[in-house]
Amino acid sequence: MAKTDYYELLGVGKDADAATLKKAFRKKAMEFHPDRNPDNPEAEKKFKEFGEAYDVLKDPDKRAAYDRYGHAAFENGMGGPGGGAGAGGFDFSDVFEEFFGDFMGGGRRGGRRGPARGSDLRFNMEISLEDAYNGKTDQITIPTSVSCEPCSGSGAEPGSSPEACSTCGGAGKVRANQGFFMVERTCPSCQGNGQIITNPCKVCRGAGKVQKEKTLQVKIPKGVEEGTRIRLSGEGEAGANGAPSGDLYIFLTIKPHVLFKRDADLLFCQVPIPMATATLGGNIEVPTIEGKRARIKIPAGTQSGRQFRLKGKGMPELNGGFVGDMIIETQVETPVNLTKRQKELMEEFAAEGGDTVSPQSEGFFTKVKELWDDLTE
Repeated sequence: MAKTDYYELLGVGKDADAATLKKAFRKKAMEFHPDRNPDNPEAEKKFKEFGEAYDVLKDPDKRAAYDRYGHAAFENGMGGPGGGAGAGGFDFSDVFEEFFGDFMGGGRRGGRRGPARGSDLRFNMEISLEDAYNGKTDQITIPTSVSCEPCSGSGAEPGSSPEACSTCGGAGKVRANQGFFMVERTCPSCQGNGQIITNPCKVCRGAGKVQKEKTLQVKIPKGVEEGTRIRLSGEGEAGANGAPSGDLYIFLTIKPHVLFKRDADLLFCQVPIPMATATLGGNIEVPTIEGKRARIKIPAGTQSGRQFRLKGKGMPELNGGFVGDMIIETQVETPVNLTKRQKELMEEFAAEGGDTVSPQSEGFFTKVKELWDDLTE
């Protein structure tokens, strides 16, 4: 029976590039994988056919021979360029190791896995808004695991050394044939380390690390925001048996401020002003995040909610020279606890038509009157 054309089998054109071929093969292989089709005796046969087609077309020399001679290029003992040991002259272990490499720990190309890298650590740190403005260097103490000093992290008693695992030969993984292709697993004897410690260190008991509190200096740059993450490379937990340490990640939170609210590089501050100042105008002083004061001129007739912008009095940009602005929002205070004379003055003010010089209330009640007139018509 004539064999199906390899291009037709994979569903690609003769001009298909390497990426297209691999994508087509992946799709077909996943669809007809024997484990997914246990009740379909034809699935394994088709699965092998796809592997054979991909093995030829992914190799430039084999593909050139196939394009010229067709299936005859690999029949009658010709073997074709680079013929392997698999069914039909093709090395299926290479094909499926390339395809399933991610699931088998990287295949032969991955090399020995070795001891595991140490775990990353997280530390939550709260700072003030002033700290975020100025930047600071602070000390933190964290409980962690560090490399064992007596054995230098190897896990073996000083004067001895780990031995290569006899099960995996130091590779850290073992292979097993399943059907027509190879599956790799972590070595059960050495847990992927590739080494066995026969004489463990008495201090760390072979772990290569011990528990200890560690004090670190943390530099917080100017302009950091809520949720900023600072990474300290190699300051996480020590790795097993001399493997590299993990990293330490410091997550910053900024305490609420009693005066200022922040929005990126802008600062907002609500400032109460006396009614007389709002009415007649004047000057007020407001605080700034840098610990100084700034003077603002209040125009006569200023209302609550009016905003004034102070250039360069906001928050600095992270790792940059730009500084944002501060927005001052006025809140006009109503006088309380008036003296008898102050009340008399207010009554005189009202008698002189004080209500007519309040534009917002006058406009509001004008709109109410118009609304009621419309409803009664």
